[in-house]
Order: sequence, then structure tokens, then C-alpha cells
Amino acid sequence: MIKLSVNINKVATLRNARGGNMPDVLKIAEDCQLFGAEGITVHPRPDERHIRYADVYALRPLITTEFNIEGYPSPQFIDLVCKVKPEQVTLVPDPPDALTSNSGWDITCHVSFLKEVVSEFQAHNIRVSIFVDTILDDIRHAAFTETDRIELYTEPYAIMYPISPEKAIKPFLEAAKIARSIGLGVNAGHDLNSTNLNYFAKQIPWLSEVSIGHALICDALYLGLETTIKKYKTLLV
Repeated sequence: MIKLSVNINKVATLRNARGGNMPDVLKIAEDCQLFGAEGITVHPRPDERHIRYADVYALRPLITTEFNIEGYPSPQFIDLVCKVKPEQVTLVPDPPDALTSNSGWDITCHVSFLKEVVSEFQAHNIRVSIFVDTILDDIRHAAFTETDRIELYTEPYAIMYPISPEKAIKPFLEAAKIARSIGLGVNAGHDLNSTNLNYFAKQIPWLSEVSIGHALICDALYLGLETTIKKYKTLLV
């Protein structure tokens, strides 16, 4: 079964726009789990423009499924993750001022750095996933970091999907096959939505997890959170 992890950053963005605690990020996380999500994802950035570091600490005791913390492995981020001890940390190469994650790691160039970071997190019994493009050499080099999983950056898939689903999925299927052959688990995320998710999941049925935030929260504005989560889960079957 492919697990659905709901990224709640956009909920925090809405809260922060007016101050106060509406919507309640903690309540949303609890409801996502209640409605069937198998995980909660957050991506705290240094400027705390959406999820705040305080949110991460407050969320930890409320997560009864799997907690996934994404981010660039700066000293501050590493300290946060090691203290919170989520089930999974996803290493993302975005700079502090990035609007959103827009590329995977150049693992070939950063293998030593990533191996050191992976080792530190694993010493705290935290599963590690590295955010990657579909560059096969990078995925092969991911094995040298001793990471547990990779997460495929799926925006290129989402862009190509309306034009040609077959062309869109091809590099991702090849990348996932390589990862599987060298013993890496495969996650996926970024711009997956209710239109393109089912095809992706059917073509790569051994996916461990998808992390979805923006599209799911947008759909929830129309359909409601419970209906939306249940809909996305049916697309993963």
C-alpha cells in the first residue's frame, strides 16, 4: 500500500497571513490522520513563513502515524530533527529564500556531505529520504550515502502529464527501477494532484509514500478535508 502523507505547510501559510491561530495547524494534523492520512509532512524554513519551529515541537506528540520533516540540513535544521525524532527526515537542497523546492540534490557532487548527514540522523533511529531528480547517476550515487529512501521530485511529471502521460512517467519509472534495484525505498512528491496521481501510482506500484500538500489543501477548500483525503487515498489503490 502506498502511504499518503499530507503536507500541512499551506495551512500554516494561511494562519500566518492574519496572525492568531486560525486555521489551527495542530487540529488540521489530527484531523488528517483521523480521516485516513498515514503521515504528516512539514517543511520548516529559516524565515518560518509557514510552518514554524515551534509548530514542529507541538506537532510531535500529536502524530500517531508517521511524522516527516523536510528541509535543508543546516545546523539549525539538524538540531531540530534530532530533538523531535520524526519517523522520517527528507533532505531537500533548497536555499533559505526558495519559494518552494524546485530541484533534487546533485548527489554526485555532495555524496560525502549527505553521507555524513544521513549517518547522524540514522544514529537517532530516523529514516532518511533524499530529494532527487530522475538523473540516474545521482540515484546510483544515493546508495553511497547509505540513505534509506529517495523522494522523486515530480514537478516535471506533473507538467508533462496533460500532454503525454506515457512520456511523463517514463523517466520516473526508470529512476524508480534503478532505486529499487540498489535497495532504496522510493517516495514521491511535488505537484502531484487528483488528476495525475492515480496514473503515477499505477505505473510505480512499489512506491512507499507520496507527500502532497498544495493540491490537496486546495481541493479541500471545495470538497472538505475529509472527502479530499479519502479521494486521494482511493487514487493510490
